[in-house]
Amino acid sequence: MPLPLGFTGAWLDRADQLRTNAAAFAAAITDPRARCLRLDGIDFVPGEGGGLSWEAIDPADDRALMLLGIDDSGAPHFVREAPAGVQVDARSRTVMRLLPLLSGADAALYGGARSLVDWHARHRFCAVCGSPTALFRGGWGRRCDACHAEHFPRVDPVVIMLAEFEDRVLVGRQGGFPPGFFSALAGFVEPGESLEEAVARELWEEAGIRVSDVSYVASQPWPFPSSLMIGCRAVAHDAALTLDTTEIEAAMWVDRADVRAALGGDIGAPFMAPPPLAIARYLLEDWAEI
Repeated sequence: MPLPLGFTGAWLDRADQLRTNAAAFAAAITDPRARCLRLDGIDFVPGEGGGLSWEAIDPADDRALMLLGIDDSGAPHFVREAPAGVQVDARSRTVMRLLPLLSGADAALYGGARSLVDWHARHRFCAVCGSPTALFRGGWGRRCDACHAEHFPRVDPVVIMLAEFEDRVLVGRQGGFPPGFFSALAGFVEPGESLEEAVARELWEEAGIRVSDVSYVASQPWPFPSSLMIGCRAVAHDAALTLDTTEIEAAMWVDRADVRAALGGDIGAPFMAPPPLAIARYLLEDWAEI
């Protein structure tokens, strides 16, 4: 990849050795260099001139701290769990208007913190026995004191793909997309299937096309709330489409000139392209050889 994808390239060492050492973790919290990421609910609070903002550890705040990592100087960086009883809407994308304020590395760090805070907010009780759980392993897990079950943050794999037929690729849109906006098709990987099988199934279910020769392109974390987008290409057997209109409002085949016009923001382009942070844009740029 010539450039890092959105939400990749965080600048902290994740410092797994501190997660598993209770004494070292406690020492990191009291380190005078320690900093905590400022959040408004689950959205970041922009610093002066943009970027993330950090504050000293407040000993009066009794919310649990989760270790994000250490910087090159050894200073530990944390994020706090959401206040008890506060509803966290991790699927809300209101933060999208703020993300252009962040560097790529800051966006990656924030994305991980956002997903972690959301996971803890939704897993306060044990999935085995229903008892309350508590943070452990530096905030990268929860443990049940009643049945001793351990739970860890999950990542949901999603395939996102461009089907290609005779030097054209398929783009589609959902009903909630902005007018004129089209993107690559995507769907969650289901239990018991490979990535290649998921790509083929999703394209068949959503667009009614059969594909083969599935190939991997790149991947990207997507913190809304905690997906791993796995970018692929596939070769379609024909161009006839049968859309599942409960999932896809419209779809069309576009050639390289169409894609380049959309990526360039041309007013006459046949569709509006995905934003720079999205792997769908990278897939289109890679295919169009931009």
